[in-house]
Amino acid sequence: MEKIDEINQFDNLVKTKNKFFLLKHSITCPVSQAAYQEYQKFADDHKDIPTYFLTVQDSRPLSNEIADKYQIKHESPQAILFSNTEAVWHASHWKIKNQSLASAFSDNE
Repeated sequence: MEKIDEINQFDNLVKTKNKFFLLKHSITCPVSQAAYQEYQKFADDHKDIPTYFLTVQDSRPLSNEIADKYQIKHESPQAILFSNTEAVWHASHWKIKNQSLASAFSDNE
């Protein structure tokens, strides 16, 4: 699991990774902390799947860019699966679970 902060880092991921997850995380929200723990467990259990995160407090321009570019209303926490340069799945709040992430990945093979 790797933190990204800049738009150019994200753009590089879209260009170079066929498929990856991104979590928008708020460091001040307890619901986001729970989602972050689920996301981290998923990343630990699936080391072959690229997983990234941003903190909305540190990376507001990037968070807004993703919301605008992919027409996904910003929420925090929010997990997004990108595949072939497109956002193919997203979930927020209590829907971010290890199992829901695994299912989203396999459903979008």
